[in-house]
Amino acid sequence: MNNSKATKKWYSRLIPAAIKQRWSKWLDKRIPANKQITLSHKSIFILPSGFGVAWFVLIVVLYLFGTNYQNNLVIGLSLLLASVFHSCIIYSYKNLAGLTLTALTPPETYANQNLAFPIVLSSKINKDNSQTSHQQICLNLPNERHSRITDVAEGVDTSVSCTAQSRGLVNPGRIRVSSSFPLGLFNTWSYVDLNIQHIIYAAPLATHVSLTSLDNDNQTEFEHGKLQPGVDDYKGLKTFVEGESLKQVAWKQWAQGRGMLTKEFAQPEGKPVWLSLDDTLGDSLEQKLSKLAWQVNALSQSQQVFGLALNQQIIEQDSGESHRKQCQQMIALYGSVAKPAITTEPRVTPESTITPESTNTPESTSAFTDKHPVGNRK
Repeated sequence: MNNSKATKKWYSRLIPAAIKQRWSKWLDKRIPANKQITLSHKSIFILPSGFGVAWFVLIVVLYLFGTNYQNNLVIGLSLLLASVFHSCIIYSYKNLAGLTLTALTPPETYANQNLAFPIVLSSKINKDNSQTSHQQICLNLPNERHSRITDVAEGVDTSVSCTAQSRGLVNPGRIRVSSSFPLGLFNTWSYVDLNIQHIIYAAPLATHVSLTSLDNDNQTEFEHGKLQPGVDDYKGLKTFVEGESLKQVAWKQWAQGRGMLTKEFAQPEGKPVWLSLDDTLGDSLEQKLSKLAWQVNALSQSQQVFGLALNQQIIEQDSGESHRKQCQQMIALYGSVAKPAITTEPRVTPESTITPESTNTPESTSAFTDKHPVGNRK
């Protein structure tokens, strides 16, 4: 697999916007967006390449010369080239037909960073012909670098790159899947929309942690809101350490064969504290949001309980990785016209059958739940 630089088609500037819009609507109808798409005759387009057009012209010229001079050898050569030309149509189609593209969860990305959307290419191998595979497949977003996969076979992981974007919700659009296999006589391609919705976090800007209280008469300190061992709130599961009380053992998980795990509880030390947009210093709104993004990561790393207030939008005080993601998502989407409901992965409860390993698995930043409702700031 390799990458090459994108080259913008010169003729794309000559196409009117109305035609582009109609083409986009037609594609949405013919190839609807889906997280997993399998290419078929309905979604594959074939046209001769420049080399293919020259090949066809050569066939016509040879045939005319052969018939004009009554030379059977030249006529036979033209027919042979025509049969190769015709066969390439079938093999070009078969090279993309049956190819399945599946979108994976993109990695956590901050503003001004290059994006890479992971994709899995797979194919159903024909039992009668185990050598069936898809070769020389190219994937790219519009005007972006393309990735080339030499052989898909049963499956391969790849990604499509995208230039740096600003914070907010990103939809990369349709991905062009193309190939000129086997002889380059035909260009075979398709435009697939894998329904990728990815939130780009605000670029963190290092600053001092500035915590406050929503109550005007109660200013809190940085130490307030830290977690200490207690019995009030359930925090999660951890590996059992010899010597710990058996009362805290998660017996349900042990009965399911998940090993000895201990229920971990915690309680906040002092009054929970808040990060507030109004109290954040900065020359612009983007700079303030970048400072808040950095503080969210710093406080989450130190296991501190805190809340986030962005004018009329607030997230209640909490701690942990899911709370950090929810805060980063609200910062990233602040000021956007269309805002999806902010969610995070669910909290693990004592009765949960999820193992500690699964609770550490990062969820998609575009998949949402309603753990902390975003309400109006009082």
